[in-house]
Amino acid sequence: MTVTTRFAPSPTGYLHIGGVRTALYSWAFAQHHRGKFLLRIEDTDLERSTQESVEIILQGLNWVGLHAANQDKIVYQTQRFDRYKEVVKQLLEQGHAYLCYCSKEELAEMRERAEREGTATYDRRWRPEVGKTLPEIPQGIEPVVRFKNPLDGVTAWTDLVKGEISIPNAALDDLIIARADGTPTYNFCVVVDDLDMGVTHVIRGDDHVNNTPKQINIFKALGAKLPEFAHLPMILNEQGKKISKRSGDTVAITEYEDMGILPEAMLNYLARLGWAHGDDEFFTMEQFTQWFDLKDVSASPSRMDSKKLLWINGEHIKAADNARLVDLLIPRLQKLGVPISGSLKLEDVIALVKDRAQDLNALANECAYFYVKATPDEADVAKHWDEDAAARMQRFADKLAQLETWSAESIHDLFKPFCDEEGIKMGKLGMPLRLAVCGTAKTPSVDAVLALIGKEEVLRRMRG
Repeated sequence: MTVTTRFAPSPTGYLHIGGVRTALYSWAFAQHHRGKFLLRIEDTDLERSTQESVEIILQGLNWVGLHAANQDKIVYQTQRFDRYKEVVKQLLEQGHAYLCYCSKEELAEMRERAEREGTATYDRRWRPEVGKTLPEIPQGIEPVVRFKNPLDGVTAWTDLVKGEISIPNAALDDLIIARADGTPTYNFCVVVDDLDMGVTHVIRGDDHVNNTPKQINIFKALGAKLPEFAHLPMILNEQGKKISKRSGDTVAITEYEDMGILPEAMLNYLARLGWAHGDDEFFTMEQFTQWFDLKDVSASPSRMDSKKLLWINGEHIKAADNARLVDLLIPRLQKLGVPISGSLKLEDVIALVKDRAQDLNALANECAYFYVKATPDEADVAKHWDEDAAARMQRFADKLAQLETWSAESIHDLFKPFCDEEGIKMGKLGMPLRLAVCGTAKTPSVDAVLALIGKEEVLRRMRG
């Protein structure tokens, strides 16, 4: 048996982190078992589904690198209506489904009664049973098709995350599988799709737990082998509440790209958001797929931690290839109005400063002052730029100008003799020197910074 998983988003909005984690776990499970990970777009909600949302979902998945097998063969439910009609017809012919002619008013009355009595909503008045006389078919009402759910016993399964789950069949409605206009409904389409796609493991959010018994009974009616089910607990925001845009939470995965998060860091973080492999925090996706098992997924909700995400992102920045970081930083530097020109290679700058940043935007800011002197912060000026700083910088510039070899070592060798000559400590030289050349008091070792910026540009800034 080839393990086959799927990610099946509805294109009614953005792709959020909960969806990405679901896709990640589905992908990792398939990778671990050398199986297939498929993508299905569940777009039967014709009023809310949009092509724009489809593009956003695909863009988000491509950003994090969760490419489905046969990416060019993505399944769209709206392209499968003929297949759904075929299966509806099959269920009707086999007696697993029936026509229901209830009016909107009758259904409203049933809902009110169900709320009062705590029973299933539909009273099954059109369900054919031995010895039962059905109502007379009314005029002017197109029927829906309802699934004939079992009346007795329970529907149970062993969830690969939550354990044993059992739902009384008496609590389940005879759900509509085709509307009066013939369009199929969600729970029915999901079963037909999973069956036709050969899905062996359904890994999804636990908001689908109540859908699972309905789908299991449809699988059984079709004589199909049941897939395994794994329902992942939700991700909460940092306040322990459900993530929502209304609460100001960052929810679209593309927003994290704008924040300067690396895709591999995002996946690393999401992998640990509900799953663990000992004390390992920082790892590659290759390691993750080797280690991943659904038995290690927590059944409890996880909580977002932006500090942890930034820490992991910083670790991935440190490990990233500098040439790749160049490509990621150039558009960010251009947005800052920083020209990347001259002999100073951005790759060399990144190598010096990359361990000082936890996101790409911060890394761009760290690189910017190598090319364009920043405007000094007033607090830094007040703290480090005393009345003799300007003259002292000119005297030190004269020392720098005399260097025949321009290197971090030769620059460093000037520091102690100059401080001794001036009767000052290194802080009185180093901090004003950073402000004079870089415009910021926060830089790596000032000798390494000056060496990289270059002699001509350093002297120009100090004497300007």
